[in-house]
Parts: sequence; C-alpha cells; structure tokens
Amino acid sequence: MYDYELETEDKELKKVGLELMFMTPEKCSSEKGITAVELAKLVDLPLETVKKKLTILKDAGIVRVIGINPKYWKFDDYNFQRIDENDDVYRLLCNFDDVDFDRFFQY
Repeated sequence: MYDYELETEDKELKKVGLELMFMTPEKCSSEKGITAVELAKLVDLPLETVKKKLTILKDAGIVRVIGINPKYWKFDDYNFQRIDENDDVYRLLCNFDDVDFDRFFQY
C-alpha cells in the first residue's frame, strides 16, 4: 500500500492527521474540505511539511483529495474505520495520550 514506517512518533503527521480527523465544516472555507495552505496556518507548520504529511495520509487511505487547483483535503471516515489496526499511521492517530481535545472542541 505505502512504504512508510514510524520509527519514532511523527508529531507533525499526528498533528495534521488529528486536525483533519476533527475538522468541522465551520473551520473550512469550502464545503469540499480544507486547502494545504489553510491547514498549514491552522497547525502552525511549514507548508511543505504539511504537504508531505498529507501525501502520507493520502497514501494510507485516510484522507482524500478533491480538485486540482486548489486541492481540498478531507478526512475519510469510511476508509479510516476499515484500516488495519496494526497499521502504523492508524496506531499513531489513535494514540490519544498527549492530545489536548480542547484544541478541537469548544464546550
């Protein structure tokens, strides 16, 4: 499927993945999803880093891309629920030990 192993926890990949996982329509400028530029600003990472992480998530089948210019990115709940539980990216995104959920939800 893809050739990516998480030797150490990839905090940037986790940050991008979780942001997309908990993305609400109100946070997006388009109903199609969020652009890499918007996402980079949201997670406070360089654009090139975000693009690399999005490619890893896309190759894993966790996010999908809509359009060409601009590309809109969206979390794919359906594929995420069907991914192998031993998958490195899946395990990374399901490890909530150090996640501050207040970042994603307003109570």
